[in-house]
Amino acid sequence: MNKPLQTGLDYDLVEELVAGVDEVGRGPLCGAVVTAAVILDPCRPILGLNDSKKLTEERRELLYEEICEKALAWCIARAEVDEIDRLNILHATMLAMQRAVEGLSVTPRLALIDGNRCPQLNVPSAPVIKGDSKVPAIAAASILAKVSRDREMTAFELIYPEYGIGGHKGYPTPVHLEALARLGPTPIHRRSFAPVRVAWEARAGLDIDLA
Repeated sequence: MNKPLQTGLDYDLVEELVAGVDEVGRGPLCGAVVTAAVILDPCRPILGLNDSKKLTEERRELLYEEICEKALAWCIARAEVDEIDRLNILHATMLAMQRAVEGLSVTPRLALIDGNRCPQLNVPSAPVIKGDSKVPAIAAASILAKVSRDREMTAFELIYPEYGIGGHKGYPTPVHLEALARLGPTPIHRRSFAPVRVAWEARAGLDIDLA
């Protein structure tokens, strides 16, 4: 196979039935944490793969479609807000990664996980620190996860327009924190996260005072 020339990514890691796994959404104050698992096809290379954060939105959208078309298998999974609040964000992320790997239509021989730890899986796995900048399948997974979550946050903007979710995607920006303090949490906010919990308690106190 001719290896595409691409700085940073090791195309020796595009091996048969190796899945890359990544997540998006650990830091935001609202919304699900979204994960993806991707098994690339060594015979159908995808040019331009990289850490999703280093790509423009337009480029991510184009690569999203190409990955879905060319990959041997892919799966996007998630852990919901109530699971994040119940389990904590780390364990919810591991659960979502587990769901992504288990949802693949092809069983991988190996799962390479972005980061420094792996979820419990029924296949061999290994962590890769900064894997989305090193392993093509992890880069592909990061793109699927980010595009999927960003689309969802844009849709929430229509439901909760005063929070600016479409712009900050749920991260704790000054705009988001101000709206949270002024309006209180929505049903999609993570109440186990400190800024949301503070806003929730303040809103509950205000409701008691007004009663």
